[in-house]
Amino acid sequence: MTGIEVGSERVGFKRHLRAEVGNGITYLFSERGMTTLRGADISSITPLLDGTRSLEELLDDTPQDMPREKVEAVVNQLNEAGLISVRRSDTELNADEPTLAYWDTAGLDADEAVASTVTKSIAVFTVGEVDTVAAWSAFRAAGLAVTAGMPLDPAHLDVDLPVVICDDYLNPCLGEMADAMQVVGIPWLLAKPAGAQLWIGPFFEPKGRNASCWYCLAERLRSHRLAETCAVDELGRPGPISPPMASVTPLSSAAMDLVALEATKWLAGQRYAGQRAVWVMDSLDLTSRHHEMRGRPQCGLCGDPDLMREQVSRPVVLSSRTKAAGGWHRALTPEETLARYQHLVSPVTGVIKEIHRDRRGPSLFQSYRSGQNSASNVRSLDVLRATLRMENGGKGVTGLEAEVGALCEAVERYSGTYQGDETRIRGSLESLGESAVDPRTVQGFHDRQFRDRTGWNANHSQFQHVCDPFEDDAELDWSPVWSLTAQTHRLLPTGMLYFGAPVEPGPRFVQADSNGNAAGSSMEDAVLQGMLELVERDSVALWWYNRTPVPGVDLDAFGDPWLTEVRDTYAAIDRDVWVLDVTADLGIPTMAAVTRRRSGDREDIMFGFGAHLDPRVALRRALTELNQLMPAMIAKGDGDRYECDDPDALRWWREATVANQPYLLPAENVAPRGPADHAYQPSNDLLTDVTRIQSLLAERGMEVLVLDQTRPDVGMPVVKVIVPGLRHFWARFGPGRLYDVPVQLGRLAAPTSYEELNPFPLFM
Repeated sequence: MTGIEVGSERVGFKRHLRAEVGNGITYLFSERGMTTLRGADISSITPLLDGTRSLEELLDDTPQDMPREKVEAVVNQLNEAGLISVRRSDTELNADEPTLAYWDTAGLDADEAVASTVTKSIAVFTVGEVDTVAAWSAFRAAGLAVTAGMPLDPAHLDVDLPVVICDDYLNPCLGEMADAMQVVGIPWLLAKPAGAQLWIGPFFEPKGRNASCWYCLAERLRSHRLAETCAVDELGRPGPISPPMASVTPLSSAAMDLVALEATKWLAGQRYAGQRAVWVMDSLDLTSRHHEMRGRPQCGLCGDPDLMREQVSRPVVLSSRTKAAGGWHRALTPEETLARYQHLVSPVTGVIKEIHRDRRGPSLFQSYRSGQNSASNVRSLDVLRATLRMENGGKGVTGLEAEVGALCEAVERYSGTYQGDETRIRGSLESLGESAVDPRTVQGFHDRQFRDRTGWNANHSQFQHVCDPFEDDAELDWSPVWSLTAQTHRLLPTGMLYFGAPVEPGPRFVQADSNGNAAGSSMEDAVLQGMLELVERDSVALWWYNRTPVPGVDLDAFGDPWLTEVRDTYAAIDRDVWVLDVTADLGIPTMAAVTRRRSGDREDIMFGFGAHLDPRVALRRALTELNQLMPAMIAKGDGDRYECDDPDALRWWREATVANQPYLLPAENVAPRGPADHAYQPSNDLLTDVTRIQSLLAERGMEVLVLDQTRPDVGMPVVKVIVPGLRHFWARFGPGRLYDVPVQLGRLAAPTSYEELNPFPLFM
């Protein structure tokens, strides 16, 4: 027979099961529920499977009318179902029945599990303000062999499991611990049993498919403690500031015992997905959650730190990519995107701390928030509240679209943040030759802006910051980007490409912004979205700063019931809403949605923008962006207090009206535009759309540059698209399209002079 062999070992139902027989049916009761076994053969031998008999004795004691072969078959069926086990004759371990039943419940061989916990050892290390005596007592009470952990000497650490007890998962001393454990090369457990919140895990595995380390986790945790990091930096402290201990005696002992339990389970041989997670339990309400921990393939300790450098050294290759069904113009539907990347959301181990709906305002305003906006380059607490877009956000017609949008924007900003493994080439514009792109062609500043920058910067938000005049011989870091147009690598200053790149002493020639940054469900998707954002902002800038009247949009012509709901919703909150067609020379539909308050001293004018090859999508994008930004106006819409401190936004809301800003209204004596006024050619391939926009730009002598910012630990494609010559909608007043295109379009007879440009810089 197979499975259980004839021998001296005792056979019985697993110890966590209680067997009862009635009316020819066997009932197996456990904490997890009840199992029913039907059949006279099973019920006949159930009383004999009490763990006191060997298989031979069981065969001898079965009813005479039950053939030996049938008994063996029933026993094997029960064994294959995981309901019975062989019990060793060895009694040296002296394990009680509840202990053995526990390991049976865990699906382990109970005798082997007990043997492992008795014969294997752990080393306990304490970091920070930790009760070392309590830790040792808990592990010894669990029956574990404990050795002293300190001082840490990897060469002589001969234990089966190191356990590190800390007061904060970002205690800087854990870095030294992680380095040493990597040398030892065995898994180790991290835990924080102190405080009202108990943290246990993960088990860091230095090698193999699930490799991860403390540095991987610390990278995530730091990104979620921005305000704390700012405060610590301002106070000049080397690491996190520990809050006062909050605990009670039952919690302290229970927490340490739970850490000992996890170590015991590992030594016993139990493996489950939660061991690769940080388990956080809030003792105040007993809620808990496993936060999945995934290693960073590019980690400098447990991964390959050259992955990002290798990535940007390769060409950006785009392929044919069919659009998902449903008219999303994306490679995946929102449902598919959320399912694929939802694991990135966690306040402990995620790239995104949380995603939540902004419930200020009507239900139509499907606006979601997803944490700190890396593009804001926050360096102090004072800046945390300074701008309208300090948080990442998502918009959409439905809640799902908005949630996915918030997720993607957070990933986009995270991936675009400098992390230290980016390629940097030292040189100057002069020394690097033709491969270097003159950053001034991207910035678009005017010489007068440089001249007046000190006063300007003092009175405007950081988004409107005017850099120091670029110098051709200035030595700084450059990074490669790929030219889709020329099919070769170019170079741009690193500080223009990544948020938070190192700032050197002396003049600050460049600053990163989010213009052209995009995440997508495929590389083609991301590149397309980045291109469309550049086109949108260029078109808006040409209209805004020249203050030229443009046609309105005939919302009824689109035949979209949602547009009726939009108008009704704004009317219900005492607002008018309308849309302008600001499409420029590229011919890519670009819309500006505008709203104003109908009554009161101030009109509190707000707007949203959108661009897309499909005018229907462009219109929806403009209106959903407006909806996304409106809650800030509604929350504190008393005409005096607003949700941000941006001086440009505040001045606009307090002073602007459609009477003194008439370009906000549809042009008079010009028919409103509808979808038929745009020569849209539908396609089912994202690459087709990318190629079309690239061709439109090439016709005007403009080059498309792409930086692949996809992070190996994230996986979602992220790019930064740069098109030198296109204009940002922030205050960038240098010569070029800002002055020339409005004349070419017939909006103006002559270029607007510098002095006549719109004095209100766009603040979005």
